[in-house]
Order: sequence, then structure tokens, then C-alpha cells
Amino acid sequence: MVQLAAGSRGDDARQSGRSVRLFLADGTPEGVVIAGIGNWSGKALSAPRSRLPQLLVRPECSKTGVYVLLGPDPERSAGTLAYVGEADDIAARLRIHLRSEKKDFFDRLVVVVSSDDSLTKAHVRYLESQIIRLARAAEAVVLTNDAQPDFQRLPEADRVDMDYFVAQLRLVLPILRCDLFRRAGAEAAAMPASPATDVFAFSTAGASATARETDDGFVVLAGSTARRQATDTFPAGYEALRDQLVRDGRLTDGPTPELFRFASDVAFASPSAAASIVAARSVSGPLEWKLTGGAQS
Repeated sequence: MVQLAAGSRGDDARQSGRSVRLFLADGTPEGVVIAGIGNWSGKALSAPRSRLPQLLVRPECSKTGVYVLLGPDPERSAGTLAYVGEADDIAARLRIHLRSEKKDFFDRLVVVVSSDDSLTKAHVRYLESQIIRLARAAEAVVLTNDAQPDFQRLPEADRVDMDYFVAQLRLVLPILRCDLFRRAGAEAAAMPASPATDVFAFSTAGASATARETDDGFVVLAGSTARRQATDTFPAGYEALRDQLVRDGRLTDGPTPELFRFASDVAFASPSAAASIVAARSVSGPLEWKLTGGAQS
């Protein structure tokens, strides 16, 4: 069990904290991850597509809930495509999507259910419509949904409960690398606040990189290294981006045959995009990049 503290600012401008619990069901952050917040009846489960069989057999996935499919956007460097849906039996609906060419873009997904079976069909239709509305307003991802549902047929008390449910999702989903509600380019704001000269570091499987937050994005610094050998979780869109960096001469031969080297500083749209290129796998940047305590000029 991993426990994270998430700060939030209320209307009275006083800083408050929230505790988000993460359970690594497979013992690894690359597997099925389950997130929850104290005193919240919801539960969010995320997994890469390669772990979909393990996710679908979990009892949560046979419940009524909403789900989000996510994958790289071939039209935007480091961009994301997403699809938001709802179902009475999420596992059954996802098995249908696996046979659909229109849904073939996704390489990871998030499932949202209630831990106490309190969500009804009307509740999840309302949640779906609110999530789509907020995601379209933020423009952080490109939604592939054809329609814009506007389901409001809930009693007033139920709408209040579901609006609170969505508020908790806005805290949980970014931790699971499902950044539907942040405005484009805002993921770096989830990194620890620090002076512009502070340097972040990330090391994995022999690769080692440093980076800084700038107005241009999250910048991996020249001299950093990246893995050549991709894992099964490396999104196709990021692999295409890495290949382009190689063609542009910005990623060159590294100090060993297993590594690339950044020949120049490279700006990415988010910490997760940068970390995924370094690791050649799907990575949650806000969780992996760490402040070094040093600075570079």
C-alpha cells in the first residue's frame, strides 16, 4: 500500500490535505493499481492494456461504473486520445471494445466504481456526462466520444452526491496518469513546487536523466540517457516520438549499446511523456521524477 498526501485549496484559501491510498495489486506500478480516498465511497482502478486480463477478472469490473480508455494521439506529439463510457457490467463492455477498431487506440484504462455498490445506472450516466463536459472544457486530451451526453435526471440530493464524487475523481485520476481535467500543459504543476533552477532526476534500468520545468514544458537536459529496449507497456505514440527524436539527431548513441543519449535539451508536454521516453515504458512522471536538491544554470 502506498499513501500519498494531496494538498488542495478551498474557497477560504486555507491549505488542506488529503490522503490518497494506492494499492499495487500486482506488486508493481506497471500493473493493476487501485486508488481510494478516506471517506469516499468510490474506487478507481488503472492498468495498462497488457494487464487487461488481470483487471477484467477482478470483482470491481463486473459492477456498474464509468471507465476511461487512454492512448497516444498520432496527430499531436505526446498528446493523448481518450474515450469515456459507462456500463452496468464494465468487464463485458470492455470485451466488446477489444473487438472494435474504433477503440483500438487505447493502451491503458481506468475503471471507476463504488466500493459499496451504491452507484446506479442513473448515477453513472450523470458521472459520464460530467466527466466528458469537464474534459472537453480542459482540452488536455482529445475525446473520441461521438456525442456529448447531458444527463440531468437525478434528484437534487443525488446530484450533490455525484458532484462530490466527481470532485474526488479530480484528485485521484491525475495520480493514475488520467489527466482529463487539467488544462493542456498543466501536468508539470503536479510536480513539487520549486525554483526554476531546481533539477529533477529519474533513473531506471541503467538510464539516468535530469530535467527542469520551464515555460516551454518539462525539459530533459542534454547528456541524459534513455533505454533503447522498449517494454510491452511502451505506448506506440511515445515510441513514434522517440523514433522522431532519433531521426532529428536529438537522441544519439549512448555510452553503452543499451542506451540513447540526449544530444540537446528536449522539451516534452508533460513529466510522464519525458519519463516514458527515458524508460521506454509507460511511466507516471509526477511519481517518478524526484528533486535532486541541486541546481543547474
